[in-house]
Amino acid sequence: MSRGGHYGFERRRRADIQKAKQEAKRQRKTERAESGAVGPEVGEAQDTGAPTDMWEWFSPSRSRAVTSRPGTRPDPDPPDDWILLTDVEPDARPE
Repeated sequence: MSRGGHYGFERRRRADIQKAKQEAKRQRKTERAESGAVGPEVGEAQDTGAPTDMWEWFSPSRSRAVTSRPGTRPDPDPPDDWILLTDVEPDARPE
């Protein structure tokens, strides 16, 4: 039968690591408060839509999105449940 090993040592080591992380966090927070700086800034939002010369379609049954040329639908294989995500003029929508 094996012993528990160094359980107490591991527990103390994890606690020491956690305390060190908390202390470093407190120190960074204090330095930011003293210098008047704020945390990291969030960058410019990226454009996640389809390119301007393409239409984006979504299929709930396939759980995926695809792009196609304007005016064309993706493959009509069953189930044909494609939803157009791109904003287009109503007269330009395919039937």
